[in-house]
Amino acid sequence: MRRDWLKLLAVLLPVLTGCLSHTRKLQQPVMAGPALDADVLELVKGINERYDKIQSLTATIDFAASVGGSHRGAQTDYTSFRGYLLFRKPQMLRVLIKVPVLHTDAMDLASNGTTFTLLIPPKNRAIEGKNSVAKRAANPLENLRPNVFVDTILVPGITPDQIVSVIHESSITLNPNTKRLVELPEYDLTVLTEAATTSPHDLAKVAKPLRVIHFSRVDLMPTEQDIYNADAELETQVLYGPYQDFNGVKFPSTIDIKRPLDEYSIRLTVEKLTVNQTLPDKQFELTIPKGVQIQKLE
Repeated sequence: MRRDWLKLLAVLLPVLTGCLSHTRKLQQPVMAGPALDADVLELVKGINERYDKIQSLTATIDFAASVGGSHRGAQTDYTSFRGYLLFRKPQMLRVLIKVPVLHTDAMDLASNGTTFTLLIPPKNRAIEGKNSVAKRAANPLENLRPNVFVDTILVPGITPDQIVSVIHESSITLNPNTKRLVELPEYDLTVLTEAATTSPHDLAKVAKPLRVIHFSRVDLMPTEQDIYNADAELETQVLYGPYQDFNGVKFPSTIDIKRPLDEYSIRLTVEKLTVNQTLPDKQFELTIPKGVQIQKLE
């Protein structure tokens, strides 16, 4: 009986496969370049060295923002503004955005690392508050805090108490110029911290995700950083565009910051960059003019 069944299958299989399947040619991706090898500690060393080399930076930027998404059912894109960004470690920040054509101030943000002041001259309004959001506002951009820039313009270093692991991946994208599929080999470096033990009888040790840093294996430079909040939700996603040489410093030409929980995104296009200049405290101080309405945020 079994032999008869095998004979029948041998007769039917060519007929069935010919009728029920079709093979089509697909474009094969080309490699973005030779893949470099690095172990997990070499990746950590590279991140820490790049972060340690820059103590301060001054950048001329184009600033563009979008608000909304699928949960809101609409998206608003704002015109690109020219501006300036100043940063001094550990968390001193100043972001000044200019109105196109008029070149007057559209927004001025200053932070000392703990509190911030945001001045919006066109609305005769100022906002003051702590750098962390305690209560979310209905307007997504009002949830914008200095740490959104501080945590993203540089990829922060990794400390010895943090746990790291690495996996190998590849992503395939379409080159818009050549219309060819390009395969980019990657390393994904996960950074975790060990969670507190709740019981001696826990089934396993629990670690909390902090960040995932994605590297191109073509040059071992970071291409993306995913930052998680205390509830292990993806809070910030950063995409680093092509790196350019700014006076001997390799720095991304674009930085795309996405905030999926707040549903807003920011694109910084770096036009000019200077690092390790002396930036005194007064450059991070912002005085609110008399008569400006001040809103205190929790």
